[in-house]
Amino acid sequence: MQKITVIGSGVMGQGIAYAAAVGGFQVTLHDVKQDAMERALKSIAHDLQKGIEKGKLIQEEADAALKRIRLSDNLAAAAMDADLVIEAVLELMDLKIDLFRQLDEICPPHTILATNTSTMSPTEIAAGTRRADRCVAMHFFNPVPKMKLVEIIRGMDTSDETVRIVRTVAERMGKETVEVNEFPGFVPGRISALVGNEAMYMLMEGVATAEDIDKAIKLGLGYPMGPLELADLVGLDSRLRNLEYLHKTLGEKYRPCPLLTKYVKAGRLGKKSGRGIFEYGEDGQKIQAGKAD
Repeated sequence: MQKITVIGSGVMGQGIAYAAAVGGFQVTLHDVKQDAMERALKSIAHDLQKGIEKGKLIQEEADAALKRIRLSDNLAAAAMDADLVIEAVLELMDLKIDLFRQLDEICPPHTILATNTSTMSPTEIAAGTRRADRCVAMHFFNPVPKMKLVEIIRGMDTSDETVRIVRTVAERMGKETVEVNEFPGFVPGRISALVGNEAMYMLMEGVATAEDIDKAIKLGLGYPMGPLELADLVGLDSRLRNLEYLHKTLGEKYRPCPLLTKYVKAGRLGKKSGRGIFEYGEDGQKIQAGKAD
């Protein structure tokens, strides 16, 4: 297990590529947009530099990790010799199923296909392939360079050997793992969706400002990041899709807050668009709290 291909160069994809490269794997980062991959590579270089500053890496390790990453906008070229492919595309079931079908045709028989989904069924995603035993969910957490956990969710046909291999890969990336039975939302995803959605309701109801809601949760409950800031980081569109899926599969308590839907319709998607619950400067730093309007 030496070559890992990461599909999708968004926040999660670039974080997974960072962890894999630091773990010593040869990494191919794939996206259909060349400029998106180049931005991702710059972000990875920035995270490596931060790792040096915090004493987690030395310069030689960071330089070597960056050299282990290559970019490819061609899916076949990116995945044809991979030992493990981790997809980190949008949380859309049809998109993931179609991607797995393509990867099943492209990849060698031994290749393991992993989805980074935070809510969806790895069994359903793998159903269109001829290697369901080598399909699994590896759910990383945002921001990947900082968060230690990887959830491993086996599908109906996932083999014990596949689980063993992806656990070893995650540990080599410096992560700790938990094995979760397949169920919508898994473990932290269900809790995070509820907390984040309730925070949106409190903002809509005028209980407190966005900054004070986040401050209260961080200081009162020990969260490292407030739920509203986290929603902006993940992407409000991604959070909405997750809640819609959980609402459909698990019931009424996951109904998305109307304010969240309103923000997404207005194009206020979070940090990636420069404006969500908070507003962000060109450097990505938070500059102002949004209003529940």
